[in-house]
Amino acid sequence: MDNLFSDNTKKLAPLAERMRPKSFDDFFGQEHLVSKNSFLRRAIASNRLGSSIFFGPPGTGKTTLASIIATTTGSNFVILNAVSSGVAEVKQVIQTAKSNLELYGKKTYLLLDECHRWSKAQSDSMLEAIEKGYIIFIGATTENPFISMTRAIISRCRVFEFKPLSKNDIKKAINRALEDKINGFGNLEIDIDDDAKDYIITSSGGDARIALNNLEIAVLSSEKQNGKIKITIKDAKEVCTHGNKSIDEDLYFDMLSAFCKSLRGSDADAAVYWSQRLIASGCDPLLIFRRLLAHSSEDVGLANSNALVVANSALQAYLQMGAPEGLIPLTHAIIYVCMSPKSNSVVVAMNKAKIDVEATYTGDVPAHLKNYNYMHEKREQYKYPHDYGGYVDQQYLPDEIKDHVYYIPSKNGSEASIKLPQTKQNNINKP
Repeated sequence: MDNLFSDNTKKLAPLAERMRPKSFDDFFGQEHLVSKNSFLRRAIASNRLGSSIFFGPPGTGKTTLASIIATTTGSNFVILNAVSSGVAEVKQVIQTAKSNLELYGKKTYLLLDECHRWSKAQSDSMLEAIEKGYIIFIGATTENPFISMTRAIISRCRVFEFKPLSKNDIKKAINRALEDKINGFGNLEIDIDDDAKDYIITSSGGDARIALNNLEIAVLSSEKQNGKIKITIKDAKEVCTHGNKSIDEDLYFDMLSAFCKSLRGSDADAAVYWSQRLIASGCDPLLIFRRLLAHSSEDVGLANSNALVVANSALQAYLQMGAPEGLIPLTHAIIYVCMSPKSNSVVVAMNKAKIDVEATYTGDVPAHLKNYNYMHEKREQYKYPHDYGGYVDQQYLPDEIKDHVYYIPSKNGSEASIKLPQTKQNNINKP
């Protein structure tokens, strides 16, 4: 029950908490989930939403939407945090929810924040309650639930993915806070420059909580001019010391994948962008160099062997210079690899050889290739290529795979000039 102390708590709560939307009319973003004809909206309207997992970045409305669902359906709403809540507390919530359902027909939504932090034993304590409908479980997590949560929970829930809020969504939240006279700053005279507002919006990284918290600090710390609180771009930059650039493991690998695919796809703009975004998120540039070196051979290869040389030279320059200057040769090498003709013949040859190694691990070395230093007659069977002008046709592979061809030159870049010996060419053309 609300009292004097709870009223004070609400007034002293951070702006982001005070401005939390209470209904779908106030909710912004996630149109793919809450548009009027969406499955989620229809399920809520008919009070038929089952247990769910809300998965997405922080500050995108997961907790807010869960609260709106409970309010809209006239249900009880309980919030627990997986970090601080144990099995005993959950069992108490379940028992109370069961009683309310049996006595009053009233459902209970249990929002478990940071639900990926629960162990298997903790997750299993809710399974029966979810199956029998004593509670409607909503798990909120920033981690991929298909990786971080137990299969038993996942199989009983529908997963809804939340996206980072757009700049327009963040702008709506900022404007609403500036205009709201009860929970926001509507009773204050605030003059905020457009570029300052844009900076607060952009630096939030799609997180409404960060944007509203930065706005609050700017309002409370900025000086008054002519009776108005004046917020300039300088003020905005001071309060927005960093954007929401931290990333979880899934996003890290997604961005790294995007970087690699951009290299392979010859899109220098995208590759440079993803490299800089990875670095801004705390990724060690040496990890980017590692992928760059690999793709210099994997995707460029013999079409332009200098790509590997440039990439390795850039790495050595970075080790000598460090950041930020060392990021210049990194970018140099990224663009060079992107703009180079592409050939995957190297990695194809390697993978083919690996397959044959598995199949012929005990295959004998051809007699004329063995180390017969003490057997003159065997040594003479070996044809020394330089005695034949640099090349002579002879068997080098084991008997079982003597006709196999792994390396086939592409027709791109420098590799187009490489010609295979006629025997190998004939083996390629064998049906």
